Amino acid sequence: MFCGGVSAKERVTMQGLDGKKALVLGVANKMSLAWAIARAFRAHGADVALGCVESSRRRVEKLAREAGCGPVLVCDVRREDDIGALFRKLAEVFEGRLDILVHSIAYADLEYLGGEFIGTPRRVWTEALEISAYSFLACVREGRPLLRASQGASVITLSYAGSREVVPGYNIMGVAKAALESAVRYLAYDLGPENIRINALSPGPVRTVSALAVQNFETALKVMESHAPMLRNVTAEEVAAAALFLASPLSRAMTGCVLPVDAGAHILCRPSIARCELKR
Repeated sequence: MFCGGVSAKERVTMQGLDGKKALVLGVANKMSLAWAIARAFRAHGADVALGCVESSRRRVEKLAREAGCGPVLVCDVRREDDIGALFRKLAEVFEGRLDILVHSIAYADLEYLGGEFIGTPRRVWTEALEISAYSFLACVREGRPLLRASQGASVITLSYAGSREVVPGYNIMGVAKAALESAVRYLAYDLGPENIRINALSPGPVRTVSALAVQNFETALKVMESHAPMLRNVTAEEVAAAALFLASPLSRAMTGCVLPVDAGAHILCRPSIARCELKR
């Protein structure tokens, strides 16, 4: 028996994204977590704009047409002018309001995703943190007036367990994700008074194009299947479902959180997994 004074109409409104304006940054191809999130947002009624780099533009435009998303905005997050131009264009498209911002951008030189972390050069360190962590701060700062106009905006970024534990081969990306998670907390503190929520998802390993480049990734998938409490890996669609929750009013009292989506793997003590079952 249902208890309480919430009508059926109110329950739908609380859970859906009808009429919400969303920007999803970092779409690269159909395997991207960003694309799974964008597709889920669109299926639940949001108007979705996509952000990508120039090299992915045609591919992303095709995906956008298939799902009814648009526009596709090109942005190199290493350039402040590009970020500013993106949000000025978005202000025109969405008439000055942005309800949901998803940041799914990360990069590191593949040569240093493997082997010893100690060999990371300064240029690789700087580039990885600039693209993977600073770009989050820069995008939130530029989007702040649009997010404020929402009067209840949700900002979501994507992290990984390598931010807090050693994942052999993840190396500089682990440091970048740690910086990203710290930025989530500081931005949540700054923007909480404006009713702008800042959260992160921390998925388990998901088979994406970028993940396949990480050393020992296939082994990590097998380890998850044999050790996670649910004895399986997670899917891009499950990550997107968690993003739906953080984007919706159902999570309206949550900010500064890093939400694991990893079949329970985060509750385990795993030094033996890292040292004995993954190749060093």
